[in-house]
Amino acid sequence: MASIRSSSKKRKNELGLGENNKREKKHQDLSDVRELGQQLLTSRAHINNLPKLLTFLDPASDARPECILESIISLQSFFTPLLPQLPSSSAKPTEDPESIYQTWVRSMFDEFVKFLIQLSVSPTLTEEALREVVMDTLMECVKDGNAGKFHSSKYHKFIHSMVYSAEEADTLLNLLVSKYFKYIDIRYHTYISLDKMIRTLDVKDNTDVRSEGAEVEKGSPARASGPLLIRNIHNVISKIPLLEQLGENSEFEMWNASGVFTKEGKSVSKKTEGKGNKSSKDVPSSAIISKKMKLKFSKAWMSFLTLPLPVDVYKEVLVTLHQAVIPYLSNPILLCDFLTRSYDIGGVISVMALSSLFILMTEHGLEYPNLYEKLYSLLEPSIFIAKHRAKFFQLLDSCLKSPLLPAYLAASFAKKLSRLSLTAPPFGSLVIIALIHNLLRRHPSINCLVHQEDSDEKANDASHIKTGIDHFNNEETDLKKTNAMRSSLWEIDTLRHHYCPPVSRFVLSLENDLTVRSKTTEVAVKDFSSGSYATIFREETRRRVKQVPLAFYKSLPTSLFSESDFCGWTFQSDNSSSNNVEIAAK
Repeated sequence: MASIRSSSKKRKNELGLGENNKREKKHQDLSDVRELGQQLLTSRAHINNLPKLLTFLDPASDARPECILESIISLQSFFTPLLPQLPSSSAKPTEDPESIYQTWVRSMFDEFVKFLIQLSVSPTLTEEALREVVMDTLMECVKDGNAGKFHSSKYHKFIHSMVYSAEEADTLLNLLVSKYFKYIDIRYHTYISLDKMIRTLDVKDNTDVRSEGAEVEKGSPARASGPLLIRNIHNVISKIPLLEQLGENSEFEMWNASGVFTKEGKSVSKKTEGKGNKSSKDVPSSAIISKKMKLKFSKAWMSFLTLPLPVDVYKEVLVTLHQAVIPYLSNPILLCDFLTRSYDIGGVISVMALSSLFILMTEHGLEYPNLYEKLYSLLEPSIFIAKHRAKFFQLLDSCLKSPLLPAYLAASFAKKLSRLSLTAPPFGSLVIIALIHNLLRRHPSINCLVHQEDSDEKANDASHIKTGIDHFNNEETDLKKTNAMRSSLWEIDTLRHHYCPPVSRFVLSLENDLTVRSKTTEVAVKDFSSGSYATIFREETRRRVKQVPLAFYKSLPTSLFSESDFCGWTFQSDNSSSNNVEIAAK
């Protein structure tokens, strides 16, 4: 039929037919498709119209959008009532003519689904409304395509094509998020598909199947590979809504009533279908759903984290891992290898991995003996301009909160922070003062760094203060060898004369005796951790100033400068010479 249309079109072009004839040809093609569909739906005698209608769905056929839409409507109307009766795709026909017929219809249905998947990712399908219709039809086929059950293999092929699509992945994902990810079984099968895909993924192959010089079928979409493929996978897995904590009477929605969450393969009755009524014997409890979802969620994410993630994806994962992944894993301790490797990288990667690592240590019993050494190594001047510095300083304060930490460790951190205050911006100095304030209050044994005594028995220890020698080794990475306990916080004392008024005011809080815990309180580091020049300026402009400095003179000045300002010079006013000021040297 395609050859008939092409030859007819060629003849009309040769005869020079105008646009009216082209419009007539368009309506004629549409009427032909509609007639083929009506014949197919009315009688089995027109069963040969089935492959004819399928040709309009082939992306290489250049069929008009209205013809594609009409063909989809006719084919969906034909297949929907037959799906519960059709054999599986792998079933072999018997000698019975009816069995042969049903097997053939099943093969046509598989062809129909294949074309729908190709159309959904085809760049030649420019109308987004038609792409949405294609996807809706495909999802309806997935819903009941397996003898009334969820057709997971067809859905897996669709997810595979979407992820490998270099152009239409975002469009299809947005449709899935807005229309289908609200169904629990859709999320469940999406995790399964992603896990299977990642396990068979060869990310070392960065070539595109549509490379130059290759013979490519017309209409076939470009395939994503390498970093783009990993980004597509991350977009899908990160946009699947998380399973909320379901209560005893929680309701949930399923796309297929007889799916993976029903007991013993029973279907949900029509009365409770789609409502998630827990009283139905066929619907499992929320605890069973949560357990199954956590298992598939964990497998998909653990498989994804084994991939060589691009730097931008790596950072996005670390930023959201402690909130969007760890609480929903069946066993969060499985992340220890990934997080410890990330924490050992250093720099901003270590800062972003610290949140998740801290959760594993405090809530899931992870032991990481090198935590404080790595944390100490992150204290560099660049940390004050890092994007995630606010969270880092809060976690730093939390990690140093235990009063059981040895004195040398607390002193090393206090001294390291004190040294950083010499080069830190004003907002960095504020958070340093807050951290040192809390350290001195929690660990009274390091208050000697503030109140050094010059007694005879401590003359040797205090001699370095008198001679200007600081025994603290700022380059030492071993916290036991930094000699911080033999030093003092002289760098903090210099902040008394800081050019920024908030810094010079806040440093006075360290003059209090912080060993008296009943009269002092800890400083909330979060109030200073996200500071900047803009926040300091806003706070200063909002302050109510009680005393305003004025240019006040006890007596009326007779000259611009006093004699003490410029020794050897006098400034006199000569009223007799036109009130000019005469300057003379002695």
